[in-house]
Amino acid sequence: MSTIGEKRSYEAMQSSPEPNPDPSSSEKRAAKVSKTVTACTECQKRKIKCDIDVATGKEVCGRCEKKGLQCVVNKSLQTLLKEETQWKKDMEHETRVTREAVSEILRVLNLPPLNTFGQPCSTSTTRRDMNITSPRNERAMNVVRFPSELSSPANSMGARRPTAAMAMTRENSQEPDHSDQKTNTIVTDPMGSLYEVTKLRNLRSNPQSKSRQYNTSMDDDFISCGRVSIQDAEQLFQHFSKYLNAYLWGGIALVHSNLTAVRQSSSLLLAAILTVSALHVPGMEEVFDVCYAEFVELICDSMLDKYHTLDGVRGLTIGAFWLSDLSWKLSGHAVRIATELNLHQSYSKLMKGHSEHFEAARLWYFLYVCDHHFSIAYGRPPVIHENSIIVSHVKFLQLPQATQADQRLHSQVAVFVILTDIYNTFGPDIEEHLTENDLIYVRNFNLRLDQWRSEWQERLAPNPHIGKYPSKGVTLHYHYAKLQLNSLSLRGLKENSESLSTTRREFARTATASAEMLLRMTLEEPDIRNAIVGVPLYLLTMITYATVFLLKVQQKWRGAQIGMDLLQIQDLVSRVINQLQNAKASQRHLTYHIANGLSKMLGRFTAVENRESGAVSVVNQDVRLGPNHGYRVPENGDIGGFEPHAIYGDMAGYDQYFPFGFFDVLSSTMPEWN
Repeated sequence: MSTIGEKRSYEAMQSSPEPNPDPSSSEKRAAKVSKTVTACTECQKRKIKCDIDVATGKEVCGRCEKKGLQCVVNKSLQTLLKEETQWKKDMEHETRVTREAVSEILRVLNLPPLNTFGQPCSTSTTRRDMNITSPRNERAMNVVRFPSELSSPANSMGARRPTAAMAMTRENSQEPDHSDQKTNTIVTDPMGSLYEVTKLRNLRSNPQSKSRQYNTSMDDDFISCGRVSIQDAEQLFQHFSKYLNAYLWGGIALVHSNLTAVRQSSSLLLAAILTVSALHVPGMEEVFDVCYAEFVELICDSMLDKYHTLDGVRGLTIGAFWLSDLSWKLSGHAVRIATELNLHQSYSKLMKGHSEHFEAARLWYFLYVCDHHFSIAYGRPPVIHENSIIVSHVKFLQLPQATQADQRLHSQVAVFVILTDIYNTFGPDIEEHLTENDLIYVRNFNLRLDQWRSEWQERLAPNPHIGKYPSKGVTLHYHYAKLQLNSLSLRGLKENSESLSTTRREFARTATASAEMLLRMTLEEPDIRNAIVGVPLYLLTMITYATVFLLKVQQKWRGAQIGMDLLQIQDLVSRVINQLQNAKASQRHLTYHIANGLSKMLGRFTAVENRESGAVSVVNQDVRLGPNHGYRVPENGDIGGFEPHAIYGDMAGYDQYFPFGFFDVLSSTMPEWN
């Protein structure tokens, strides 16, 4: 122990224990960095008392206010530390609350836990998961909306990607590509010449060569991320492979035999198959929502993608055939990508002996049918026109690779060639009525449709999964085509504006008879009845069009005696509604919505008819309330303002009966009656 006045060594100072201070006083001293500043800078300079008091709301001291000086209080280090500590506490609280809220949302939606979103595969899909089911404001509580009416990644501001710069990069090699036959020809497309000079990659219509073709990774698709279980994916794939694929003419849309091959080939095709299958399987509504969001996201990505595959085109086409809210957009998008892949040139190369172009040429005819399905249904011009490849399509069937699936597909090509000629002959103006001379062309087109039916009906063999639907489908398309053609005889005519000529009355009766036969086939033919859930959207459009046509003919032309009896129409439509209501599919399927819409429409129609005649309603009581949908058919006196001479054909108001946007399919093809 050292005495007073002795100097202590450094080691002694390190080894000697320090006095034990009060912990609380130590913490207080450590926290006291500086004094709290309570005076403004002007008063500090002069070292005078400042009467500023922020706590009471006095933010300018008396001296600065009197002299017109700027009264500023510099924050001390202690104040800054206090504010930073409070900010950290607030942020920790907000983060904790946000995590709890997101975890609850994921639990309610049956999505993977929040901690799984830190995996690499989920970084690109988190945005999609947060936008699956966010319904807009709906008119009624009992209306089930289609996915296109829900907020999707395409409509979300958060889903938009950063602005990308235009890539002006050149090909790695400037040597001429001798494998490209265009280099040996003088006449080529102008853009090809521009590319030949500049070698800019963004000028190429399809800059994908065999060396650039690649398989998608299974490690980062939405199945690997746990958003759809492998068991559900296998079940949905098998359902599509066995049943739905058979309705797409027996295997043209799907060339893979198992789910693994699809996952390795195209994420777009995978999402399309699972989305469409979930739409048809009961109880798969939640899986459908997940797959639909994924499919929409991939569609958005494909819009600006430079590299495409045949399977990607197949995926877009599959979605177009079944997803009513995307059909028109997807069919056009698929055709544009196909032209980038030069599928429109595959037929010519195939006929020159290049057998490797067979699948591409087959896919081009597949796209033609898809394009015209919705061109005819919407009453809009098609994208693919009837050039020599389409007109001489029968030559394709003479190839040794052609199968029964190609026979079925080309039966559709043949009928849509006729329907497109009808569209081009009479035009799209739904208010322009046909003259008596125009009716001569109607008779000629009727003869062409008769020849088409006799030629193709016997050529199509039964399918092990869908029975005799291929040949029965020819008859169904025949009646629908006759309905569309002969209903033009009434186009643009005003009620009681003129007496119908014998020829015009004949065609009008043919249209009515075709609508009746179409509906009776739907009810009485087992293979057609079983196909209600499974066939593409076009058949459901047929059924709805024929039903509404009969109601409209009865409403306007009852005195002309060209339609069915009122009781017959009510009975036939009621049976159709019952069949649609009893369909077994996901609640997202269009059949339920059509059934509910037709139920309300038939009830309203019957109420008006009964009010005019004073009769008692004879509508089948089984259709008064659809199962699990709660649609009420109006009674007498409750017709919602519907008058006998109202615009019954005005499709603009039909969204109260049918899913959003569905009746846009019919709005152009069925004339409005004023």
